[in-house]
Amino acid sequence: MADEATPHQDTDPELREYEKRISPFVERFAADLTEAGMQRMAARVFACLLASEDGALTSAQLSERLQASPAAISGAVRYLSQAGMISRQRDPGSRRERYLLHTDVWYTSFVHRDTLLSRWLTTLNTGADALGGNTPGGRRLAESAEFLAFLRKELGSLLERWHNSR
Repeated sequence: MADEATPHQDTDPELREYEKRISPFVERFAADLTEAGMQRMAARVFACLLASEDGALTSAQLSERLQASPAAISGAVRYLSQAGMISRQRDPGSRRERYLLHTDVWYTSFVHRDTLLSRWLTTLNTGADALGGNTPGGRRLAESAEFLAFLRKELGSLLERWHNSR
């Protein structure tokens, strides 16, 4: 009786290596990211890119490694692009696109979050003013705004210290 084969056992050695060593990490880290709120396929694509040799893969490579449809990959890379975590690059002389992690992906991601915090802070302050400080809702909105202002200030300082340490 033949041994049970992985889907790529008789094909590309790189895919066999991926399935054996890298896929368990990708799926575990993707599960952690999903638990934190990231879309599942976007988390899988991000983890796969993070663990890849060059931090860049084509849609076909992602689809093959993750055993996912091109449509699922497309939606995931769109999400990651909008979140500022990856960018697209066309291979010279080809219509094929490669998806690349930003050089300092975590720093870039948190800088993007600072922009989001600023927007939320403005909206919360506007809402708190509209409801008034003497209402329970107004007080909750004001307290939320205070927390986000504190977080934004500390995040900016933290990111600056990280950047300077590099």
